[in-house]
Amino acid sequence: MVSPGYVLSTSTALGSPPLCYGRSKPTKWERIGRGGWTSPKLKCAPVSVRSQFLLTPPPYPLASLEPHMSQETVESHWSRHHREHLESLNTHVVGTELRDMPLEDIIIASYNKGDPLPVFIHAAQTWNHDFFWHSMKPGGGGRPSGVLLRLIERDFGSFEQFLNEFRVAALSQFGSGWAWLTYKANRLDVGNAINPCPSEEDNKLVVAKTPNAINPLVWDYSPLLAVDVWEHAYYLDYEDRRSEYISIFLDKLVSWDAVSSRLEVAMAKAEERAREEELREREEEDDTFLSDDESVQIYLDSDDGDDSDVE
Repeated sequence: MVSPGYVLSTSTALGSPPLCYGRSKPTKWERIGRGGWTSPKLKCAPVSVRSQFLLTPPPYPLASLEPHMSQETVESHWSRHHREHLESLNTHVVGTELRDMPLEDIIIASYNKGDPLPVFIHAAQTWNHDFFWHSMKPGGGGRPSGVLLRLIERDFGSFEQFLNEFRVAALSQFGSGWAWLTYKANRLDVGNAINPCPSEEDNKLVVAKTPNAINPLVWDYSPLLAVDVWEHAYYLDYEDRRSEYISIFLDKLVSWDAVSSRLEVAMAKAEERAREEELREREEEDDTFLSDDESVQIYLDSDDGDDSDVE
């Protein structure tokens, strides 16, 4: 239930001695049954056990993205901006039904169908930043391969055309926000309620841009790649040269291995959903058939009763 990159922790571990006060020296504790602890010489404060998300560092040394992204930028971005959102998230979910939800579920619930609750920006930005760190690696860039490259060429015409479309999205996002490569697994708009010819071609890669904290999870898309275009993501290294920052990100920093792994998960999820939908449709058809059969039987039974009365 815990989002990748985060640890859902509690203030105490189950089965551990409670937090106590009254002595400065170590005290021998005695176990009562399977779950209790006691010491007649100490007073124990009641312990409130609550869930919280803990900040984890990027999956590489903070200086390892240099010279393309300086250690100063990564440290400031991660230890200040990212941390502030995570700590605010933990504060906002205390005492609410969101407390024990996975981070992705908090984002969707707090988006509130386009009328975001106060917690949304902190939940989404916590997720967005972790996703951003894992979208990069030392010695990144280059070209993808395998299924990812095949789908890029299918849906954008060429890898170069994809790069151009991604750059345009990131550059044209007015003010703060994000640019994304996503896997859009819902069916194409075909004018009917249900696509008459569903196929793998309905599942597409699309580029999107979002303002502020919004991410594609709220549209039920699967994010594959993200670049942060909030000014604090690049100003220390590139000042107001967002275009240069985006080009360096694509050419020198992107982890296509991470993007490929995310695509594999997204495609598997889409296939599972398709199987579940097909099973649900079959069950509905079976229910309809049984209902019609029962109606016919009732009608026939009624006719038999009328014939006997006539006789």
